[in-house]
Amino acid sequence: MADVEQAGVSGQRGKSILIAEDETLLRQSLAELLQQEGYQVVEAGNGREAFDLAIKQPFDLVITDMRMPEMDGMTLLARLQELAAQTPVIVVTAFGTVESAVAAMRGGAADYLLKPMQFDEVLMRVRRALEFGEMRRDRRFLTEQLAAQSAFHNLIGESPGMQRLFDLARKLSGVRSSVLIVGESGTGKELFARAIHYNGISRDKPFVAVNCGAIPESLIESELFGHRRGAFTGAVSDRIGYFEAANGGTLFLDEMSTLPLAVQSSLLRVLEERVVIPVGDTRARPVDVRIIAASNQDLHLLVRQGTFREDLLYRLDVVRLALPPLRERRQDIPRLAHHFLAKYTREMNKRVMGISNGAMRAMLNHEWRGNVRELENVIERAVIFAEGRDIGVEDLPFGAVEAQNEPDDDLKEAVRQFERQHILFSLRRNNWDKAATAKQLGIGLSSLYRKLDELRIPKDLEEIDAGAATP
Repeated sequence: MADVEQAGVSGQRGKSILIAEDETLLRQSLAELLQQEGYQVVEAGNGREAFDLAIKQPFDLVITDMRMPEMDGMTLLARLQELAAQTPVIVVTAFGTVESAVAAMRGGAADYLLKPMQFDEVLMRVRRALEFGEMRRDRRFLTEQLAAQSAFHNLIGESPGMQRLFDLARKLSGVRSSVLIVGESGTGKELFARAIHYNGISRDKPFVAVNCGAIPESLIESELFGHRRGAFTGAVSDRIGYFEAANGGTLFLDEMSTLPLAVQSSLLRVLEERVVIPVGDTRARPVDVRIIAASNQDLHLLVRQGTFREDLLYRLDVVRLALPPLRERRQDIPRLAHHFLAKYTREMNKRVMGISNGAMRAMLNHEWRGNVRELENVIERAVIFAEGRDIGVEDLPFGAVEAQNEPDDDLKEAVRQFERQHILFSLRRNNWDKAATAKQLGIGLSSLYRKLDELRIPKDLEEIDAGAATP
């Protein structure tokens, strides 16, 4: 046993291993070997028993025989892939063929062993499978971390229209063309601009956001293009403008419709010649800036009314993103609400349990004239008052009115939408572990599977994340 003992690896000791094997002597011998190496071992005499154990507790590794009564190894492998895809599985059989090996590996097995097994070979394969599991979990963790750091992480929406906008934004990240983002106030125009910048070729360059409507008309040219000392009263020193501050990166110009015609002419010259001339100066300074403009007004209508330059609009409107109001993508409300709930419970260090069905129905029926910004403010306010419990109708500024005016015909669909989005939220929070999700929801695993079918939630996780799952 000395050689076998040498195969044990520090760092993997204490890992939990589930053995599914109907041959009692082999199962017990394998369990004893692994226990001597410091692993925690649980035994199951068939696939059904093993799956029931896997539902009750997570394991770091599963070793399963290919042929067993009640549930065979390939069926167990498939069920484990649905239950906890991150758990590595080694499939063992005395009936080894190339076809069965290929089938096991295609089914998601981490490794494949033939009987009779050599114990030192078993330990080596176990160690390798556990390392494989660690790498898979680390890769998933790193992917989630990168997603969390990415501006696209803050763009939330599963509706098909939003998914198309996300795809277009990703494509725009790889080029430096001008972009015009249109949509009502509060729909997330700046979030899209930041997503395009920080996920693209200029991510390490400046991103400068300017609200044109908040700058007094007398100061707009100075703010955008800079000024020389003494150019006007109060200009006590030279100052660069937003264009030079964003040089090499992205300048986001919000509320473009508020720009005076004279400033529009200066802006057009900058876009055409790629130079700025500060106020009070005569020397041009080169700038290399990608412009993302935004407006909650119809700029084409303003062109017809004579308050916006048509040639400037053509310069800005190379690619257009039209963001829909929240009332036109109500299926995104539950996920957005949960996103803001997680954000503000973390920031305020509050313990809020969730969102009640009544509150979610009220939010689904609300008009949201302030769009996503209004929803965020509503959730922030509700978190303040809902310490230690679910957010209720009484915590919403419009809750009582919405509850009274709720159309009976829409109640079933509103509840269905809430239930679907709440289950999706729980699946994501539990890293798609269906057993953990069922436990958190307070239902049995079989009930969760019925709900997935009833609510048309696909079991293909990539399809869910791609936003293809629509009610």
